Amino acid sequence: MFSIERVGEEHRKLAYDDAKCVGCGICVDTCPTSSLRLGPLVPIARGLIEMDLISVSDSCVFCGLCSVACPFDSLSLTIDGEDIKESESYPSWEVESKIDDEECMYCGRCYSVCPRDSIIFERTLPEVSSLVKGEISFDQDKCIYCSFCADLCPAEAITLSNIATSSVDKLNNNIEVDTSKCIYCGVCKRICPEDAIREVCATCMYADEIEIPEVTGDVFILEDTCVNCSWCAETCPVDAITITKPFEGTLEIVEDEAEEKICKGESCHACQDVCPCNAVEIVDGKAVTNLDFCNLCGACITACPQNIRVLNRTSMKLNNINSESWNEILNALISGK
Repeated sequence: MFSIERVGEEHRKLAYDDAKCVGCGICVDTCPTSSLRLGPLVPIARGLIEMDLISVSDSCVFCGLCSVACPFDSLSLTIDGEDIKESESYPSWEVESKIDDEECMYCGRCYSVCPRDSIIFERTLPEVSSLVKGEISFDQDKCIYCSFCADLCPAEAITLSNIATSSVDKLNNNIEVDTSKCIYCGVCKRICPEDAIREVCATCMYADEIEIPEVTGDVFILEDTCVNCSWCAETCPVDAITITKPFEGTLEIVEDEAEEKICKGESCHACQDVCPCNAVEIVDGKAVTNLDFCNLCGACITACPQNIRVLNRTSMKLNNINSESWNEILNALISGK
């Protein structure tokens, strides 16, 4: 993370947030003064080196082109304290990542698959005791404290203790049932060798009186770290998530065995290590990218030591490009890499 400033008629400040950066190199490609440099992407991704993915030199002219070009908001140029991306006169990315609260069923699948830990998820389930009814009791005189019931209880509702307070005392036996957990399934009653357990399930009898279970919760996407990979949207069973990616296009591997330009697969896996979307897997010894989850950032292109990965972006969601010079540079992102 760094920030540099220039003070004059205007106070300009360029700030970089490493937590948002994916190492795609788009900012480096678009910088008109070649002031930005991409660090050793693969060693950084593998945790071998601790340093920023991007560095900046003194030749920076604070034009803000890198800030605008970054789809992940890792670079920010402010002029007199105002972020240029908030100004209507500058280009802006029309990407989106949102969850429809009314459609969400709080299953948690989006939370579990997000490769960037960008989803905050909380869920509240009803108490078990509010969904079942019954009675259960133990005959302490018959119980031999064998622990069969506690060991087999599927709800882990039974607690049993056999504690000797001294070498001459008898065992201080005790057995308890947590009725907030008990589901009155009858497993304990059936396994008891001494017929010491009395259990009656009344759930069916009172079914009409038991309220329908309600699951509540809260889930939202942290846009600061989301890379619009669409893992969440693809796995959502109720289509409650909308993801708009920054680019559309294709990514493929073009090998040339004559020049020994072939995918090394498991022995290399550089593309897999740097991919912020977890979209690359090794299949039959080759790296395969699932475009359903790829955001076409290009980090894998930069990382590939064989130079065999080809990226073709056909469109992008960057709008309001009014400057002719910026238009030429930014539209170069829609091309082969």
